[in-house]
Amino acid sequence: MFLKQVWLEQYRNIQKACIQPARHLTVLYGRNGQGKTNFLESLYLLGNARPFRAAKVPDLISHGSRSAAVRGLVLAAGVESTIVLHVENSTRRVTIDDKAVHRAADLHGKLAVVVFSPDDTAMVKLGPETRRRYLDRSLYASDAAFLSDYHTYYRILKQRNALLKTNQQAGLDLWTEQLATAGIRLMQHRQHYTSRLNQLLQQKYQQIAGEQEKVSVVYQPDVICTAEENGTELLLNVFRNQYEQDLRYKSTGRGPHRDDLLFSIGDRPLKSFGSQGQQRSFVLALKMAELDHLQETFGEMPLLLLDDIASELDRERMTNLLGYVRQREVQVLITTTDVTPFLPVLQQDSKLFRVEEGRLTYEGNGTP
Repeated sequence: MFLKQVWLEQYRNIQKACIQPARHLTVLYGRNGQGKTNFLESLYLLGNARPFRAAKVPDLISHGSRSAAVRGLVLAAGVESTIVLHVENSTRRVTIDDKAVHRAADLHGKLAVVVFSPDDTAMVKLGPETRRRYLDRSLYASDAAFLSDYHTYYRILKQRNALLKTNQQAGLDLWTEQLATAGIRLMQHRQHYTSRLNQLLQQKYQQIAGEQEKVSVVYQPDVICTAEENGTELLLNVFRNQYEQDLRYKSTGRGPHRDDLLFSIGDRPLKSFGSQGQQRSFVLALKMAELDHLQETFGEMPLLLLDDIASELDRERMTNLLGYVRQREVQVLITTTDVTPFLPVLQQDSKLFRVEEGRLTYEGNGTP
């Protein structure tokens, strides 16, 4: 996949911008708060119709403006198409070649994007909700069917919790049965995806960190019942055994909405035994595994966004990473406050942009 051109208007602090990213490496540099991350976020929006940072839709519109727009010219599977995302008030509208997109599945695979930001490293130490959010977001990127199963489970969970909050036991059995059926489908998606990520992870970690420690990512379901033959019945029994406690606390206490991921290094928890550098390398290796999985899915490499990468990796790890993505012919966009570490790797297939107060200025490809 190749993003050939991107155009922004009234997007956050970027009033207007139009650039043609390099085929391989595009570096955007400037002081903090100038709009570098905003630009990366707009690219992620083109592929996912939602930002990678927590934000309300009106926050995407420049102050004082009524609407914002992002347009990208994309080459995928040998076909060139134009994706436009228009934001007005609290609504988002997406078109592909001037045809409205009504389902998320219609956007799937048009522009696959993997993003790494400083916030991602924090998921190692934060609670299970952060890791679940990462798992589900990355899973959807490669599996359009997952989104439907995800929304079905959480819609049923909301209905069941509404009954519990009002102490209405009539109808509770029916919603519980539906929750178990939807829950096992959600768990199977997560289990299969995590297993594949884990197969890819070790090699990526060694390539980036230059270290030989054994690393792994393991799916940790709240309820152990992933066997396809009787998984639904096992999950249903857990829900039924929780009835009294759920009624007491007015919420569903067990189930896939409590799942977690276990990150390990040297067969020990990464959170407790990994250095800061190892934790950063682990999360980045996880993103590289994501990258390879998307290539397996779509037959071509997705777009890679690296936000403030120089603050996350030392020189050796960053050199290893950039060598890896160049070898795999990945299109990469990087933001940084200090362009110096990147000057040696800027080549004919690279571009350098200075970002200042929402304006992007092309400064060549760094070659003499």
